[in-house]
Amino acid sequence: MRHTAAVYRHEMIAHVRSALEYPTEFWIMVAVGALSQALQFAFITVLFGNITAVAGWSYHEVLILVGFLSLSTALAGLFWDGIWGLGSMVLNGGMDYFITRPAPVILQVASHHLDLHSIGGATLGIAMAAYGWVGAGLGLAQIPVGLILLACAVVIQSALQTTLCAINFWIKGHMPVFAWVAQDLQNDTMRFPLTMYPTLVRQIATWALPFAFASFIPVQILTGRASPWWAIGILAAVVVNVVVAGLVCRAGLRSYDSAGS
Repeated sequence: MRHTAAVYRHEMIAHVRSALEYPTEFWIMVAVGALSQALQFAFITVLFGNITAVAGWSYHEVLILVGFLSLSTALAGLFWDGIWGLGSMVLNGGMDYFITRPAPVILQVASHHLDLHSIGGATLGIAMAAYGWVGAGLGLAQIPVGLILLACAVVIQSALQTTLCAINFWIKGHMPVFAWVAQDLQNDTMRFPLTMYPTLVRQIATWALPFAFASFIPVQILTGRASPWWAIGILAAVVVNVVVAGLVCRAGLRSYDSAGS
């Protein structure tokens, strides 16, 4: 475990140093990521300038929801973004390099790229969540709970992305189509309260693709809309998604044909 953590830390430090060698490009990427979240904030602000609530949720509660989603997505992208390149590695044989190294293969794949957009996205996500937090009247005592729920959300997002990207072990292609579709679905649906959607959509987003456990349910707990007992469901979602991701990746690696074979 210590060796694995050291490998991951080394990869991340190397990426940060590499990014800082080109400060102009670095800040442009950060600004682009921040701009996309700023547009979301503007859209929500304009929307609530014409209405008072969405599915019973106030302006500040929706800001917490969007900020929480943006932050968890950005952190998953920041620390686990390399997983999106798994399909290309399977196709061009790049996976061979990671298989021969003495470290978990998927960890190496996931840490081989750093998404600079995510830094800007995380910054604006924090800003939106903080503004909504204060406006909704949440106190400092709930911050530790919020951080724990955020950590769980990041793990769920990363594990789900890993599972969907690992499908490319069998369905060959540079683009992780299933992962991209799921990501777009999450971005389009989960920035608003899940209760506004039909039952089928709610069931899919909760049990089939557990997006709700990475944003909607944690925010419900924080705002008092859901019982704290739902935290057990979030922990269960963490365990299930990590186990599924591990099993799918193990099966994928066993089926992988080396480029040299």
